[in-house]
Amino acid sequence: MKLFLVLLYLAVATGIPAARAVDIEGVKIDDKVVLASGVPELVLNGAGVRHKFAFIKVYIGSLYLTQKKTDNEAIFADPGPKRVSMNILSSEVTAQDLISSMNNALAVNLSPHELALIEKRIRDLNTMMSSVKAINKGSVVHLDYLPDVGTRVIVDGQERITIPGEDFFRAMLHIWIGNKPVDGRLRDAMLGKGSGGKLF
Repeated sequence: MKLFLVLLYLAVATGIPAARAVDIEGVKIDDKVVLASGVPELVLNGAGVRHKFAFIKVYIGSLYLTQKKTDNEAIFADPGPKRVSMNILSSEVTAQDLISSMNNALAVNLSPHELALIEKRIRDLNTMMSSVKAINKGSVVHLDYLPDVGTRVIVDGQERITIPGEDFFRAMLHIWIGNKPVDGRLRDAMLGKGSGGKLF
């Protein structure tokens, strides 16, 4: 405790912000992240729990942007780097569950024409996710958008695939913050409009 207070004092005295995290369901969600060297630091825009059948807690969804925004259209239009993270809360979740949930959300949020433009890339993502041996309680999945690179998918610290095109990541964002998201409460939380967790 004394060491923490000393570090906190030094941070305040030197003008260096103390590191913070949001605690949701006992999981500490980083307040800031860096995706790669030379890429601007991202801040936590919002985070919340994805529920299934109202009572099953599936994962914590977190959205990171270069600057906080509460309007989903402004986020879709933002060409900068972004991250969506899923911290798995349930031992009942499988890779196939995530695939089905994402595919269903894409189908109801995008037009047939929009879906057709990214169909092959969705298949590539589905194939990769199907190859994951296990997604357990405590697993973490990151979807990182890196401008001029694409969508990098990391599962439990291992980079699995990079899918080209800003349009692909924008489409994926609809899963969580589109007009028909997988979970309305989660959308509000990721947009910074709903209750997330306790800040430390």
